[in-house]
Amino acid sequence: MQGVPLRSSSSRARAALALAASLPLVAGALAFGVPAAGADSGPHGRQALAGTKPAWATGTADRGRVDGADEVTARVYLAGRDAKGLAAYAQAVSDPKSPSYGKYLTAHQAQDRFGATEAQIAKVTDWLKSSGLTVTGKNQHYVTVSGDAAAAKKAFGTELHNYTKDGRTYHAPSTTASVPASLDGAVLTVVGLNNAPRLARHNETLPGPDKAFRNAGPFSTYFGSTTDNSLPSAYGSHPSYAIKGYTGKQLRAVYGAKNFTGKNVTVAITDAFASPTITGDIEQYAKRNGDKAYRKGQYTQVLPADYNRTAECNASGWYGEQTLDVEALHGVAPDADIVYVAGASCQDDDLIDALHKIVDNRMADIVSNSWGDIETHESPDVAAAYDQVFQTGAVEGIGFYFSSGDDGDNTVKTGVKQVDTPANSPWVTSVGGTSLAVGKGDKYLWETGWGTHSAPLSKDGHSWDGLPGAFTGGAGGGTSTLHPQPFYQRGVVPDTLAKANGTSAPMRVEPDIAAVADSSTGFLVGQTQTFPDGSVKYDEYRIGGTSLAAPVIAGVQALAQQARHGVPIGFANPAIYDRYGTPAYHDVTDHPLGKGRTPAVARVDYVNHVDASGGTVTSLRSMGGDLSLSATVGYDNVTGVGSPADTYVTSYVPGQRN
Repeated sequence: MQGVPLRSSSSRARAALALAASLPLVAGALAFGVPAAGADSGPHGRQALAGTKPAWATGTADRGRVDGADEVTARVYLAGRDAKGLAAYAQAVSDPKSPSYGKYLTAHQAQDRFGATEAQIAKVTDWLKSSGLTVTGKNQHYVTVSGDAAAAKKAFGTELHNYTKDGRTYHAPSTTASVPASLDGAVLTVVGLNNAPRLARHNETLPGPDKAFRNAGPFSTYFGSTTDNSLPSAYGSHPSYAIKGYTGKQLRAVYGAKNFTGKNVTVAITDAFASPTITGDIEQYAKRNGDKAYRKGQYTQVLPADYNRTAECNASGWYGEQTLDVEALHGVAPDADIVYVAGASCQDDDLIDALHKIVDNRMADIVSNSWGDIETHESPDVAAAYDQVFQTGAVEGIGFYFSSGDDGDNTVKTGVKQVDTPANSPWVTSVGGTSLAVGKGDKYLWETGWGTHSAPLSKDGHSWDGLPGAFTGGAGGGTSTLHPQPFYQRGVVPDTLAKANGTSAPMRVEPDIAAVADSSTGFLVGQTQTFPDGSVKYDEYRIGGTSLAAPVIAGVQALAQQARHGVPIGFANPAIYDRYGTPAYHDVTDHPLGKGRTPAVARVDYVNHVDASGGTVTSLRSMGGDLSLSATVGYDNVTGVGSPADTYVTSYVPGQRN
């Protein structure tokens, strides 16, 4: 499934898509598709690879057997030498209550202890070749193959059939794929037998900067600074105008940065593709907005040799995502080193490769990821590959942070109440969103859960039509239908949420923590854009989304790691929940001003998104209404445990817990 960035602009929302994975976080839990060594869980001495037959490959959608000569490509992921041990150790080093807490392995040690052996790689390679498949590539994580459907059937013990899905036809296994038991559990899963989301690879050049976007004024310089009494009142008062866009200085002040800057901490950012103007843009933005100048080598990039699927993935649309992530992170943690690791496309294999580069080379302590998909698109075969990366990162002391989504419970977009992935994985930190009010002097005023509705100004200018109006975006969250409750959520997440899907056992709930995301209280970004007259130039605009919240929290975690005397926090959820109920968090609710006083701002937007030549529209943006989700006292499914308060960062100073 292809992905697009998770960010919400001032007048447009960009939904996030990218396939991902999840695994119940319990000691000894086993990744999807990993059979116990020597187990006979399939027919005739074969081991089943759970989840390799997709849910949409039904009898009614079946259009018959694939011709045996049809071409098939696949990626066979390797389980490594101790998949159960990897999951168990990942939990142990992440749990503050464990005697193994913080006893991380180096990347080399992790590979030696848990990675695939040369003998396993050779054994899997020989089996694939003996089945008639051609090995096209291999590394310590997987073996890629191509061949005809007849050879794939011989290798994986299943026929491929054609199935209709969303008006198109794709091939997929007609039964669960399996591998010979004689491989002794060396195979984690196989990806590619289901080709629905997988498009042809080919080399392409990247398109130019994306189409321009600007915010119209008037603006507030801080929350509530500019009020227009000529506008109709709402909720008992005249609304103030939306801010121009918060800066790093303001976010540092309200999230408790103090004198910490992220020094000696490295944060990685993953997205697809790479902006050709990023270096100049981030340097100009820092200079214009009071951020610390980048020192030589502070920002680096790791790019693939070639890009692919640029049209399908809307490559230029990712440029703004990358720019937002870098500028927000630097604004919050101005001394942290930033390494941008680009995926060759927005597809799973390429995003997984980018994550592998970070873990294999221990490039960073913290990884910010502003992309995701809906849970009904989650594919267990790909899920296994993602979670293996997250678990390996955990044993090395690397933490992964993912945006929780920009469409609330997703019912408006999909008609089904569901969470986003990979934020639903118990092995990552799911970052939810808030609407943030920063007052005069960079003072924290309040936050509410991000869930915004828009009501246009009436034609006569005397009222707001249909107040509160249509839902325009909100933080993703809710209860997973797939993944049981991880240990760190026990005793914190109420059963009313953990069992919201009617299950007898509690399930994983997201998000875990939250930060500013509402585009009406969003962040100012500077980026080179293409304007209607053909000019390509730098400009600035306000933007939001949980794509903003994720790098903000990643930046706060960099500050916390510095406060911890540089010791990596690693997989952060156990430590995040360990601080629940302390002054480390703002307990964010939907009614920070009291019942009946809904927070709201007035916004003026250009109709053509660029200038006033096409006219403007004025609307009232009401906050704190995230569809079926709600921010309540205590843990909730919009903001998790809350947002970082003044003492969050300092709570990581040894001996300084709240």
